Amino acid sequence: MSFASLKKQSSLGSLTAKLVKEVEKTNKGGGASDDRLWKPEVDKAGNGYAVIRFLPAPEGEDLPWAKMYSHAFQGTGGWYIENSLTTLGQKDPVSELNTSLWNSGTDYDKETARKQKRKLSYYANIYVVKDPANPDNEGKVFLYKFGKKIFDKIMSSMQPEFEDEDPINPFDFWAGADFKIKIKKVAGYWNYDSSEFARPGALLDDDDAMEAIWKKQYSLAEIVDPSQFKSYDELKKRLDYVLGVSTAPKAPDPEVVDEEDDYDFASVPKATSSVSEDEDDALSYFQRLAEE
Repeated sequence: MSFASLKKQSSLGSLTAKLVKEVEKTNKGGGASDDRLWKPEVDKAGNGYAVIRFLPAPEGEDLPWAKMYSHAFQGTGGWYIENSLTTLGQKDPVSELNTSLWNSGTDYDKETARKQKRKLSYYANIYVVKDPANPDNEGKVFLYKFGKKIFDKIMSSMQPEFEDEDPINPFDFWAGADFKIKIKKVAGYWNYDSSEFARPGALLDDDDAMEAIWKKQYSLAEIVDPSQFKSYDELKKRLDYVLGVSTAPKAPDPEVVDEEDDYDFASVPKATSSVSEDEDDALSYFQRLAEE
């Protein structure tokens, strides 16, 4: 799709309908630092503020986001931090194990399954409008990794609940809207409930400048390309070692720091958990597991 074609599809029209349809379809179904990724920051009180703009799909790609499932938990053999093959619609050894644990019917097995549940993350290209903590990021394009809570706000903007609210396509250069990220620390966790979209309007007044931004975007398809996933057998071998089932050589434990991830209970049936789905601060969660 050319930039001119992108502008023609600017309003809600077929493009937004396509995005909503894709969400409905997908809903049925960690490592080293990456300088492409942008993260908001909080002050000592746990408050943070930034303004970003979600960008359209990169050139040659259909969707403005990528959806990833992963696992991150600790066993006797260290941390298991891997992308889940369920992202690709394939069988994954952790999801299979969690199903078995849950079906055993014991409270202990159910709690183990909860601790090993899938983590849901989304990736999108963004333009940083305002970043008080790091002003040098302003006016630049980054990848933004976020969880279900923010994605739900995106969906609500496209499918508002009330009749007096006009739907918008937040990924649109001309008719989208800036997203104001407001972070508060609630019960020790990052909370995004106050985040909201501003009034719709063009990102910039210059189409040439916006086209230049569009061409700086990163591929989202590459993030969920099959090459980013280990094979079932490789994951099973690592899982067995982490759980103390085998004596395979221990892999280095990757860094676990991502405050924006939400947790998806899809790998086990819905139940009351010691970790709320509203808790966005994954680092605190991981630290608590490590201390148990």
